[in-house]
Amino acid sequence: MMILDPQATTTIPHSMRLVLLVDDSRAQRRTLAVQLLRAGYQVVEAASGDEAMRICLERRPDIVISDWMMPGQSGLEFCRRFREMQSDRYGYFILLTSRNDKKDIAQGLRAGADEFLTKPVSGAELLARLSASERILRMEESLRSANTQLSATLAQLRETQAAIDRDLREAQRLQQGLVRERHGRYGDFDLSLLMRPAGHIGGDLVGFFPINARRVGLFALDVAGHGVASALLCARLAALLSGGTDQNIALRITDLGLYDARPPTEVLRHLNTLMIEELRTESYFTMVYADLDFLTGQLRLVQAGHPHPVLQRADGRIERIGGGGLPVGVFPDAAYDEVQLALGPGDRLFISSDGLTESENARGEPLGEEGLNAILRTNATLRGDALLESICWSAAHYAGGRRGDDISAVLVERQKNGGGPWG
Repeated sequence: MMILDPQATTTIPHSMRLVLLVDDSRAQRRTLAVQLLRAGYQVVEAASGDEAMRICLERRPDIVISDWMMPGQSGLEFCRRFREMQSDRYGYFILLTSRNDKKDIAQGLRAGADEFLTKPVSGAELLARLSASERILRMEESLRSANTQLSATLAQLRETQAAIDRDLREAQRLQQGLVRERHGRYGDFDLSLLMRPAGHIGGDLVGFFPINARRVGLFALDVAGHGVASALLCARLAALLSGGTDQNIALRITDLGLYDARPPTEVLRHLNTLMIEELRTESYFTMVYADLDFLTGQLRLVQAGHPHPVLQRADGRIERIGGGGLPVGVFPDAAYDEVQLALGPGDRLFISSDGLTESENARGEPLGEEGLNAILRTNATLRGDALLESICWSAAHYAGGRRGDDISAVLVERQKNGGGPWG
């Protein structure tokens, strides 16, 4: 039998059970007490319900055997009070009665009695009822012990989760720091970046870097999956696409000692080879990489499985750019096609992850390219951060505030009239 210490899980003999006898008849108590002591139980006696309640508060008996009919507080009333005082452990309650009416039995069960014994009580029947009580108490104590262990485990899990949350918040801060500059101005071009993870950390990354006195490289990528693994790969890619020529995979130094960039298709092929042959990860990512000449407005772009960039002309016309392409890190011999286009005054190029176009409404319908185009038309007069925030708000409104994926974007805008105000 299990001891009533909630921390213990050891089975103990029933000789350590405490039985409380409650009867106004001393002779009846003595008769039952002798039988219980011979059976190996500890016994304590009470002559009334009030005395029994005081003993229950002090000793917490495992089993109570109480007469139904007593002066003052009846055994039925005492049973109700006994059940009300119990919280962390169960006590087995046996009512002694000369009654055998079904209504009386139902009344006793409603009061909280577990068992009934008809007076006069035979020794064999008493021990049989006590044997049944042992099974009930064993099950209750086993369940209580399991609940105690479960509570301790849950407390440890909560502590672990709190530590993980702290680490993830710090990781989120560090990941946001991967995007060192959210805005840039090159000639009459303005660059704006947006990175908004769905959870603490995400698998999206955007950025730009100067190539030389007239060119800038810009990129948007989305690592498959979520969580720590995606974030770590993002950090690795951020290191490959930042810093000087000795670090940035897209840059090189010419024979004349000048900074230059590899062609966009070569950058994607190099990243694909790196993913498959060196990193050897099971993950992959989609990407758009572009090389912008901010003096002429000429832009060279490669799309590798990323959503189609959207080109919005100064007159409001919208064009879908790119042919799709293959993700990076899937096929060893993947080929990537370059797209060339010219951005005139007032034009802008919007590159986003699929977390935006795949935002779903209550009917499960994605926003899609047409929905994004409609948002761009509606917000034609906005620019920079105001436009990015409006796009995010519109997508969130469409999805009813639900967001299951990271959202990131690169916005390239050429000012009108040689640097005058937009619109």
